[in-house]
Amino acid sequence: MSRIFPILPIFLFLLVSTITFSQSLPIVLTERERALAVDDILEDRIENLLPTLMRREGIDMWVIISREYNEDPVMKTMLPSTWLSARRRTIMVFFDPGAGKPLDKLAIARYDVGTLLKGEWDISSNPDQWDALVKVIKEKNPKKIGLNFSKNYGHADGLTYNEHEEFLQKLPKEFQSKIVSAEKLAVGWLETRTEKEMIIYPMICRISHEIIEEAFSEKVIQPGITTIDDVVWFLRQRVTDLGLETWFHPTIDIQRADDQKFDHLRTFSKRPGNQVILPGDLLHCDFGITYLRLNTDQQQHAYILKPGETEVPQYLKKAFANGNRLQDILVSQFKSGKTGNQILLDALAQAEKEGINGSIYTHPIGSHGHAAGPTIGLWDQQKGVKGSGDYPLFENTAYSIELNAATKIDEWNKTIRIMLEEDGYFDKTGFRFINGRQKEIFVIPRPSTNLGK
Repeated sequence: MSRIFPILPIFLFLLVSTITFSQSLPIVLTERERALAVDDILEDRIENLLPTLMRREGIDMWVIISREYNEDPVMKTMLPSTWLSARRRTIMVFFDPGAGKPLDKLAIARYDVGTLLKGEWDISSNPDQWDALVKVIKEKNPKKIGLNFSKNYGHADGLTYNEHEEFLQKLPKEFQSKIVSAEKLAVGWLETRTEKEMIIYPMICRISHEIIEEAFSEKVIQPGITTIDDVVWFLRQRVTDLGLETWFHPTIDIQRADDQKFDHLRTFSKRPGNQVILPGDLLHCDFGITYLRLNTDQQQHAYILKPGETEVPQYLKKAFANGNRLQDILVSQFKSGKTGNQILLDALAQAEKEGINGSIYTHPIGSHGHAAGPTIGLWDQQKGVKGSGDYPLFENTAYSIELNAATKIDEWNKTIRIMLEEDGYFDKTGFRFINGRQKEIFVIPRPSTNLGK
């Protein structure tokens, strides 16, 4: 039974007991409070989500093997909050006895892993760790043994060559034929968001949004002086000051009325970091944080007002509206069972009908930034992505809706790209943005509310 409701009083207590960093920024929990939340969510996932996934994929034993500092990506998400890495060699075994019984949750180790995985290695009777694992396998006699090897997902390919070889050398022949790839089980574990996680995810996305809004303001940017790298390092420092982490280095780039063709690939690697921000510039950021083992990935825009301007020029508003419309087109294609490639092609076809020059490169998000699940286009693969693009859409999964819409701006005599990315969630009720999305371009400076013309 889910313990979704008991956790709410804990979070409400933490909300009022923790000091905030600013009036508008949501609270950031202390390390101890985070550990309580992480462990509670992990227990719920293992007890209630994992059995459903194992039965869905028809795997009755899942064996996850890792060595310290070379952790399987799945195992990293299963370690308790006080385990910052595996210890020596850590082996987790999950076995479904069937008949609706709870999973057996074992650690082939001399100690327990958290409160759920009981240590099953009696070194006095089985000095060799592999022998202890084989003993458990023989006792359970599974129909299928899932191991983490995968062609399509690095997230599900965490079993190293050496560990695989040593395991097979010890495993009796009659069990070796039962080994199968746990790819879909691993992806299911990583991509599925639980009810408890979706209680806290909006606040995590809100924190990320608030940091962007602060960066895209006169608190940080003085036109004619501030460079784009100044803003990038403000973002990094702000995250560090809050006790959070970024999972990638942020980017800031500029589109402006000049004779340089804008190449959106510059946002990845070719940005001149010392560019000074000037009036009339359209700024774009790509930014994400990691908090409570969940990630955000967001791209938004700001405009630097010229002297005498009080709002974003109409031609930029229209270009931005094209980006919002492309978002709407894409998420309208989200249907259970559709593959990432089907969603991509259907969305691009609709965009073309509406005269929108769009490019879509949307990815799952959650336990990782570029997470496991259906890939919905890559920036250089707009006709479909083999492997991960063929994976179907499941309910209770989260995505970074990442795309761009190109619009010709006559006033600038060039084509610009509105590059947007917002985190969203798909369940049986449909798709929703977790903490909303940018519908209007930020202006710098913000209009004053206490000054008349």
